[in-house]
Amino acid sequence: MSESQASGLKETPLASVHRALGARMIEFAGWHMPVQYTGIVAEHQAVRSSAGLFDLSHMGELWITGPDALANVQFLTTNDASRLKPGMAQYTFLTNEAGGIVDDLILYCTAPNEYLLVVNAANTEKDRTWITERLKGNAAIDDRSDSTALIAVQGPSAQRVLSSLTDADLAAIKSFRFVNAELAGVEVLLARTGYTGEDGFECILAADQAHALWNRLMEAGEPYGLVPVGLGARDTLRLEASLPLYGNELTDETTPYEAGLGSFVKLDKGDFVGRAALAVQKEQGPRRRLVGFVMEERGIPRHGYPIMDEAGRSIGWVTSGSHAPSLGRDVGLGYVATEFARADQLIWIEVRSRKLRARIVEGRLLQLRDRT
Repeated sequence: MSESQASGLKETPLASVHRALGARMIEFAGWHMPVQYTGIVAEHQAVRSSAGLFDLSHMGELWITGPDALANVQFLTTNDASRLKPGMAQYTFLTNEAGGIVDDLILYCTAPNEYLLVVNAANTEKDRTWITERLKGNAAIDDRSDSTALIAVQGPSAQRVLSSLTDADLAAIKSFRFVNAELAGVEVLLARTGYTGEDGFECILAADQAHALWNRLMEAGEPYGLVPVGLGARDTLRLEASLPLYGNELTDETTPYEAGLGSFVKLDKGDFVGRAALAVQKEQGPRRRLVGFVMEERGIPRHGYPIMDEAGRSIGWVTSGSHAPSLGRDVGLGYVATEFARADQLIWIEVRSRKLRARIVEGRLLQLRDRT
């Protein structure tokens, strides 16, 4: 019996590969997952400079099909799915009646009236139940998470790594577009999407083909410096890119407008769950906003740490924080009262009973790399 079986944790189809590579495994969202192989910083820098290989098979894959699939997807999600044609994808949300975020996801139109929702691992069961309770008409939901694997290649060399393994025209696949292709002899849904702030592709495939594809990708990527990457570097990469993580920046109590993601809410498309509440918030403006900040005094801002003004009054809280390897700085994301959510605003973070100065930055944290 494996360690994960003894603890009741799920394993991806690539668990044996991770152990053979010497990965340090941890519990994440009910799964036994690799947090690092050679080290978080080295893996992070490999993705920024060359390419990294990620096992994302813990993510959920929910399909909505049937003659009324589009009508249901439109009612369940905030973005406008009617804009999607087969081969197109979009970032979107499930929101509750109060406008809070049930989950964030990528929606793929795989055929007319056939949609794939790739959802967060911790939310798969919750999302499936939430959707099932709201489906109407002639539409069905099919949870294929257990039979599906997801492998990502991310970094500036990602296209070159894949080019020798497929006849697909990779250059023609634009951001948030996908094709059904053969990659190293394996049938995949090949999408130009990712969660690192770098160029890259995500491969959705049958779980029993994951091991073979992973090995071929490692072989093809060796000349380009491709390395396996764990959850640790995945988190620092997405933080530098100011990409939100469900459970940190996004929760049932936060809304897309508060998170600065209102562009993925299409109020003019018709009714959807949470529309009324979100329309009111858009008109009135949110009372708090998500911001990125850089520490001006040394200290790591951790999730839940208080954010204060100069007088020491609480104005918000940290949602994520870490040392940013690409920037050489300690950085974070957090919610602050709207009146403080402006570029160059000084704030103070309470780090282990110390009040440390930080400064809010405009745009993504990773852009600081290009300003120095």
